[in-house]
Amino acid sequence: MCSPKLEVGPEQLRTLFFRHVVLPVLHQLAWGVALAYIPEVVAYEPHPLLRNAHLMTFLAAFWPRRLARLPWSTERLFEVEPGTRLLARCHWQRDPQRHPALVLVHGLEGSSESRYMLGIAELAFVAGFSVLRLNQRNCGGTEHLTPTVYNSGLSGDYRAILDELLQRDAVPEVFFAGYSMGGNLVLKMAGELGEAAPPQLRGVCAVCPSLDLAACADTIALPRNFPYERHFMHSLKQRLRRKALLFPGQYPLDGLQRLHTLRQWDDAITAPRSGYRDADDYYHRASALRVIAQVRLPTLILAAQDDPLVPFELFLDPAIAANPCITLLAPPFGGHCGFISRAGGDERFWAEARLVEFCRERSKVGSAPEP
Repeated sequence: MCSPKLEVGPEQLRTLFFRHVVLPVLHQLAWGVALAYIPEVVAYEPHPLLRNAHLMTFLAAFWPRRLARLPWSTERLFEVEPGTRLLARCHWQRDPQRHPALVLVHGLEGSSESRYMLGIAELAFVAGFSVLRLNQRNCGGTEHLTPTVYNSGLSGDYRAILDELLQRDAVPEVFFAGYSMGGNLVLKMAGELGEAAPPQLRGVCAVCPSLDLAACADTIALPRNFPYERHFMHSLKQRLRRKALLFPGQYPLDGLQRLHTLRQWDDAITAPRSGYRDADDYYHRASALRVIAQVRLPTLILAAQDDPLVPFELFLDPAIAANPCITLLAPPFGGHCGFISRAGGDERFWAEARLVEFCRERSKVGSAPEP
């Protein structure tokens, strides 16, 4: 039996050569050039037992915190649109009009009680900041405060909070910081504001931000990330069941058991309930990478090159490298929102220390804590 004769013409040869020889070389060159734009990383040495990205990611969520210097919080509700309120747990300095404020935004299925939120709050309060630990819509037991679901495109919520802090509270300066999904939200807000950002908004910080939602959804769907996706899906389904009890008839649960991935969830739940055509439309319009070139505020992005959930290639985008307002710190290790360091004390959680340091250096008002 004869094999069919394969004829390859000059055009096909050129295509194959470009695809399999030229493109890989260009990719490596682009990677090297982009890395050259990353500023020298502030000294970070991971905990010697945590050079595995998954272990770093997992333990960071459970590492105990003392929080002896963080005072009790007070509750504050921000109405971000008619019928929708966000709960903030606030640690106010004694005279808020004389101190900068730092607003913290958590990641997917996190809350104001996430350990990194508490850790940053303590460091920032000691540094003289009033701190607001926000719960995104429905999070932290606040499903009753809105008939809507939450998503990565709701940057308008944080613009509303910014306006209220400036107009009602007369806070002299405001900084925003977000982790993962929260990082995407604060960067999206900064990009949308662009040149119109109020001068009192002094900077934004993002730790492992999910800049490109489609890329992140595809990454978390990889077999190695099955435990993460399973955790998120279980939590999201439980939240939707609570919403269905609170808002009868608005959240039918038919077919919920057939949703197994975040992309399926976003296609069936998030997108249609948030004004998007489908998951692809949602991912495109809600990703901060689309507007990051328009950022005109001092901005700090912290990313780990071994992040298992957010592809590091996203941070090599020319729009980031070419923006003089953005500082990117990207050590080889850190996992997803981990960055547990060899050092102890306030440097144990490296990203939290760098974030507060960045805000303190850019504050123009006295930020020493009041006795």
